[in-house]
Amino acid sequence: MVRCLLVDDESPAIDLLKNHIEMLDDLEIVTSCYSAVEAFEVIKKEKIDLLFLDIEMPVLKGLDFLKTLQHPPKVIITTAYREYAIDGYDLDIIDYLLKPISFDRFVKAVDRYYERIQATLSPLVEQKPNDTFFYVNVNKKHIKIIFDEVLYIESLKDYVKIHTIHQKLVVKSNIGKIETQLPSTLFLRTHRSYIVAINKITAYTQKDIEIGKIEIPIGSSYSSKVFTSLSHT
Repeated sequence: MVRCLLVDDESPAIDLLKNHIEMLDDLEIVTSCYSAVEAFEVIKKEKIDLLFLDIEMPVLKGLDFLKTLQHPPKVIITTAYREYAIDGYDLDIIDYLLKPISFDRFVKAVDRYYERIQATLSPLVEQKPNDTFFYVNVNKKHIKIIFDEVLYIESLKDYVKIHTIHQKLVVKSNIGKIETQLPSTLFLRTHRSYIVAINKITAYTQKDIEIGKIEIPIGSSYSSKVFTSLSHT
């Protein structure tokens, strides 16, 4: 799970972020703060992966707060002031969200976070051209999963169910972590709870993907990427 900290001096802004985050399985809120001073104390004590940070706050502004952190988490700026964008990017933030933040725009920012993390980890997780499988841990046993045998993968909160041609495996993990082990040329995230094997798709509509008689939903925040990918296959 991606551990998030929300920092904003306005309750409605924090409530909106909470609603957006609750719609994504891979994100969890550690806590929320109404000032950068509070956030500083939280970051000293807690592991934070992703910080949603307002700029205009009393006592200590968001960008000034960032400059005090020696090892800041990844940051997505949230503000009503467009003119701060250049300063924000100078601090190597992930994205800059202008209030009021729509869900679609929020998801794009989160996707950029994952892209940044993937780029950082690429020497560790990148599949070699001749890799045809990956391993999952089930009851302390490492089980080989052949890419070409996977039909789809389903999120079950703290677990994922891997549906293959021969079996169904329940693994204690999250779908975001599993996704990093899969080559994007073979698999496609269609929904916050589903990943499908592209070559097993038999049909699709505006709302779902079919693998034989199985119907898998297409999430609204994933539809653009899904249709773009399928139109090139």
